Amino acid sequence: MSRPSSLRVAVVGAGVVGLATALELVERGAGVTVFERHAKLGGNASWLAGGMLAPFCEGESAPESVVARGAAAIHWWASRVPGVVRAGSLVVAAPRDSGEVERFAARTRGRERIDEARIAELEPDLAGRFRKGLFFADEGHVDPRVAMAALVAALEQGGAELRFGEEFPGSTVAEVAGLGGRGRRPRLQQAREEIVIDCRGYSARADLPELRPVRGEMLLLRTREVRLRRPVRLLHPRIPLYVVPRAENVFMIGATMIESADPGGVSARSAIELLSAAYALHPAFGEAEILEMSADIRPAFPDNEPRVVEANGRLYVNGFYRHGYLLAPYFAARAAERALQSCYIS
Repeated sequence: MSRPSSLRVAVVGAGVVGLATALELVERGAGVTVFERHAKLGGNASWLAGGMLAPFCEGESAPESVVARGAAAIHWWASRVPGVVRAGSLVVAAPRDSGEVERFAARTRGRERIDEARIAELEPDLAGRFRKGLFFADEGHVDPRVAMAALVAALEQGGAELRFGEEFPGSTVAEVAGLGGRGRRPRLQQAREEIVIDCRGYSARADLPELRPVRGEMLLLRTREVRLRRPVRLLHPRIPLYVVPRAENVFMIGATMIESADPGGVSARSAIELLSAAYALHPAFGEAEILEMSADIRPAFPDNEPRVVEANGRLYVNGFYRHGYLLAPYFAARAAERALQSCYIS
């Protein structure tokens, strides 16, 4: 099917989902304008993510569809952005919580059961600290901030227009400069050169009333006393922790999932729990420099699975919960295909 080079698409929102969707459209030959209300890249929850491309680990609490749809994510990212690390994921637990490893193993696939010696081989700085764990060799991770900047660069190179600091002009595409048409409300079934894809996350809650807010909190620490090659998940009955290594001795510490729409700063309780868990993984984190403590709201549908929804003359790509980087490639491709197919429907 030939695709019209004149097709113009407005993508609203420059989080990971919006940027990935825009790039999928550009790669298919569409003209794209991205609207982002924040003045610069990074004013959203995508900026604070862990960037773990770990479908099998996510299978511990997510449905099989998340595992299946996320399986190709690492290949998508590695072909488009720098710095994707394919070193797998490591799951461990303190000896008193060894039952958590068995519980995690029973709910996941794609893992290797490992002992203390194998843990030390994979992560020498954790030698002697954990007796057993799980290794997911086919997983990886990416620095979200590096990845988002790379997507922006790829979009610019592909001819897309990015308008930071601009709200989308309204409910009609005719208000958008360069998208063509005058005085017509866009209807996906009839639009031939006017399509809007809404990727605003929780900001789209007025249009998608099923969305609920899930607050997430994270810390960035710097220490030269710990070296890790891959994300490490420390299991705990109450608050599981993940530590994701980044460049220049920086580590992202995350875990919290709070049913709340409060976008305020990290709470004292969460900071204490995250730091305590990091210390439990390795005592050297107790002397680490705190670079950043941030929180934001992630959107989720009742079943915690993303959707591509047609409503109000737009396509909405939303509900990514804690799986933004893992599932953005799959749903971005679906949204792009659906948008392009619509231009042939009269």
